[in-house]
Amino acid sequence: MGALLVISLVLLIIYPFGTQGVSLVNVSNGDYVGKVLDCGVSQWLGIRYAAPPLGELRFEPPADPLPETGTQYAYEHGPICLPTGVLPSERSKANFSEDCLFLDVYAPSRAHKQSKLPVFVYIQGGGFNSNSHPRLNGTGLVKASDMGIVVVTFNYRVGPWGFLQNIAEFGGDPDHVVLGGASAGASSIAWHLTAYGGYDQGLFHAAVGESAAWGHVLTAKQARYQFDDLVVRIGCVRNSSEATLTCLRKKPYEEIQMNGFGTPYPGQSLNPLFMWGPVIDYNMFYLPLIQAFKTGKFIKVPVIWGDDTNGGSIFTSPFTSTVAHSNRWMRTQYPFLTLRKLWLLNNAWKNTVKEQKRCPARDCWREQLSQVYGDMRYMCPSIYMSAAFPDQGVNNSWNYRWNVEDPDQITAGVGVPHVTEIPALFGPAFVPAPYLTVPRTYREGEINEKAVDVMQKYWISFIKTFDPNTERAEGSAQWEKFDRKKLSRLRFDTGGKTDMEYVGSELARRCALLFNKVYPTKIGPAKLE
Repeated sequence: MGALLVISLVLLIIYPFGTQGVSLVNVSNGDYVGKVLDCGVSQWLGIRYAAPPLGELRFEPPADPLPETGTQYAYEHGPICLPTGVLPSERSKANFSEDCLFLDVYAPSRAHKQSKLPVFVYIQGGGFNSNSHPRLNGTGLVKASDMGIVVVTFNYRVGPWGFLQNIAEFGGDPDHVVLGGASAGASSIAWHLTAYGGYDQGLFHAAVGESAAWGHVLTAKQARYQFDDLVVRIGCVRNSSEATLTCLRKKPYEEIQMNGFGTPYPGQSLNPLFMWGPVIDYNMFYLPLIQAFKTGKFIKVPVIWGDDTNGGSIFTSPFTSTVAHSNRWMRTQYPFLTLRKLWLLNNAWKNTVKEQKRCPARDCWREQLSQVYGDMRYMCPSIYMSAAFPDQGVNNSWNYRWNVEDPDQITAGVGVPHVTEIPALFGPAFVPAPYLTVPRTYREGEINEKAVDVMQKYWISFIKTFDPNTERAEGSAQWEKFDRKKLSRLRFDTGGKTDMEYVGSELARRCALLFNKVYPTKIGPAKLE
């Protein structure tokens, strides 16, 4: 049902135009006029980077955008790609569409074709099942860079609609492109690094991933049941693959949308959180991530990886009251977990609240489950990938832990949850509601206002120089490169404080267990041991 997106960068030239609050950009498919904001940043919203994926192009890799007639006014965001199994309400319908392949660009208004500014291409998350951070506004990041970078954000197809394969990007220096992303967006970066066995086409030159997600991965053949289930649900069973695909392409999008929900993995009875995702197709992707990074089959560029302290907390159910609930839920997400592997997890991740409250209680196993899931899906993969680069002789790898506490999140029982640093990166004023919640303490005048400045300066420094220290905030810690022996990482703390720390022995032991005895290093059918 499609492959993961690959960035194919066509750098466009920015031409500031006149003094009427507009800026003209000449691109391969036409001219686009954007707005010049009072703050000195220009924005172009809703630029097509591919032909509408409709009709015969439904479920196909994106085609080049068609030539536009006349000048296009890029003043409004394009529609958001349809999320898995949800039909938008009448009220929100205008914000979503199958025709959703649009990008937004934010650049200094004074930029011109000789500027050669670093380009930051940001891939939003959503578990490959939604665009969960759409319409992030890059204005604040451009301003924080002293008008020294160009920021690009974009939508991409998710769920059964497929994943992108080509995308035109914007502005700046084609030899200085940095990929960024969070959650599934950071996972996309990992897949980009390992695509085609790590063949470097020179499309990007550094990468920074926030909470990269390692989910269960199938081969294209193993994932066939997902396609078959959708075909049966929608009534498109035909006597050939071509006829089946023709039927699917003729169906109203609403019918596919309402039948595109998840399916349990073979042998399981419950739907996983995120079923649709990348597959091993033995063309673009040959190896699961763990094997690709272990064997050096990845592009060698400067990288930053990291995660939040409580990355699993928002995903697990408060009704997790027994070890059986914990184990069943984990098998729903990771069907390769054999009985022995579950036993190993149960012993390595003890239930620390068991002695504090009577079990089974409504949520007495939730903390244990959150820790297992957070470490397995986010924390340990970030550490593993950070170590892979120096292991392969690339001495430009950094790791972090976001430990900035917000009282509301602490009260809600989620600690420092998954990708809560996104509003810090883009700036609290530039994260649109309702798609992402901004912790109130990140706002101006609040306790974590400084954490915003500190994070932005580390990231901007990396975008500009491939080193997070060059332009870091005054008083912030020198961010040491990742050391395989010390397992060194930067800790972001409440109030904008930073310090280097070393991954504790307990977490290191758990991660080693995952990579040596739990994660499958080869793709194959799940079985019990």
